[in-house]
Amino acid sequence: MTFQVAAAATAALISLAFTATVFERWLDRRQPQDLAWSVALGLFALGAGSMWIGASIGWSAGPFRAFYLFGAVLNVPILALGTVYLLAPRRQADRIAGVTVVMCALAAGVVLASPMGAGFAVDELPRGSEVFGAGPRIAAAVASSLGALVVIGGSLWSTVRLLKVRSPAARRGALGNVLIAVGAIVLSLGGVLNSVVDEMTGFSVTLVAGIALIFAGALTATGSGRRTVAAGS
Repeated sequence: MTFQVAAAATAALISLAFTATVFERWLDRRQPQDLAWSVALGLFALGAGSMWIGASIGWSAGPFRAFYLFGAVLNVPILALGTVYLLAPRRQADRIAGVTVVMCALAAGVVLASPMGAGFAVDELPRGSEVFGAGPRIAAAVASSLGALVVIGGSLWSTVRLLKVRSPAARRGALGNVLIAVGAIVLSLGGVLNSVVDEMTGFSVTLVAGIALIFAGALTATGSGRRTVAAGS
């Protein structure tokens, strides 16, 4: 149990530090992708913090609902907005962002309003299927799958385009997109790791690794900016 608390605390503190770094970058540069990535990292920090609380004092409806909302529903779609702003024209990206915010608000409402079962094991991170009905689980599945599709597909597309531009900035942009996509894949593999180690430890390990890759990718990709992408078109 002590290791689980330490792992969850590490994930939360690292996520918070990365959030502050990327947000400071947004304050300096005012690039919308930096803001989207800082918000996504902040959501990851809130999800990890909820897991820290659950591991420390025992799981109940409050910590798990927060963990599910921030860690399974909201974070990946907002992360995907960073990819959209990096690759798409600003006006089109703004429209996509508006739709995404509305859909995230609806999904959050579903998670917050849905009743929860009472079958909590105090020392074990429950699965969504054990405590939630269909609504929150569908919201999480749609949000995470669509968001991951945008992140991974956008990464592959932009990498091919950027590598055609023979400049260090273009190569940094391609590398950054790859790191973000790999980070998203690592986060999605948390369930696979759970078959080897217990729930909280598995999520903590994949959260730290995935967040570190996304953080590195965000700093690397924004060094190239949208101008490099446009040069490859």
